[in-house]
Amino acid sequence: MSAKEEILTRIRSALADTPATEEVPRSYRTASTLGKEQLIELLVDRLVDYKAGVEVIEAGQIPQFVAAKLKDASSVVYPQGLDASWLSALGQNVEQRVDAPGARLSVAELDATSAVVTSSAVSVAESGTIILDGQPDQGRRAISLVPDHHVCIVPISTIVQLLPEAMPRLSITRPLTWISGPSATSDIELERVEGVHGPRTLDVLMVRGL
Repeated sequence: MSAKEEILTRIRSALADTPATEEVPRSYRTASTLGKEQLIELLVDRLVDYKAGVEVIEAGQIPQFVAAKLKDASSVVYPQGLDASWLSALGQNVEQRVDAPGARLSVAELDATSAVVTSSAVSVAESGTIILDGQPDQGRRAISLVPDHHVCIVPISTIVQLLPEAMPRLSITRPLTWISGPSATSDIELERVEGVHGPRTLDVLMVRGL
């Protein structure tokens, strides 16, 4: 018997008394009990509690609100698949940078960029979580994590109440980014530190009609 066979035999022997797999109860909630306006109110409440800026707007108002949120920015990056008209009201003093699969900005370029604008895949109202899945209008993870200010578009049609409702809309093979407010952490003294793992500022535009 080779060493490999001996090791595998010992493993099989050690696992011989392992009990049969027990069925996992699926008694948790899987369907929303809230109406659309209640979902909006709940998500707003959670995001505000997390210190995010939140606006509920109409689709035609996106350019003016994006411009208002980025009035102090010197530069902004957005993914190639994002609707460029959403940035059409930005001032000429704001440099617009497009991140594309064949022309990615370097980490240094992203670090030197003031802000990022992306869309989102689905949002969970109960936990106040916005999920990006790397679709063309959201881009790769780096662009939503490196710049210090993230303006995130949340179509109201993509808001659900519960996490089990969100999961079927996502693919486990895609790079998922879960956002619950601006980046923040606490040290052992419970001192809050912002901007360690991602943007220090998060502005969410919840959009009707998308």
